Amino acid sequence: MTVTIYHNPRCSKSRQTLELLRENGVEPSIIEYLQTPPDVETLTAILALLGQAPRDFMRTKEDAYKANGLDNTGLDEGQLIGAMVANPILIERPIVLANGKAAVGRPPESVLKIL
Repeated sequence: MTVTIYHNPRCSKSRQTLELLRENGVEPSIIEYLQTPPDVETLTAILALLGQAPRDFMRTKEDAYKANGLDNTGLDEGQLIGAMVANPILIERPIVLANGKAAVGRPPESVLKIL
């Protein structure tokens, strides 16, 4: 089984999720998404696996959200996804991919259901 975590080492939930995976015998592939953001296709696929719309998956309290006018309800999904790729700090974290499924580690235990 291949498990991937889109990880931000400065985020406590992301660190807790990574630790939980390891405690359950899983050594995931780690992508520090702030340094290596997903491309449009990858992020679109992740959103589909999660069953979430882009705006529901954005960190709306980040400065980049308002600075880029992302609170504009006239923006389409492609524009929102493009903004997340350009400003990966806007992507909710951590994201775990396993078994053709995805889960957000908020709370960290929520990722166990896809293992």
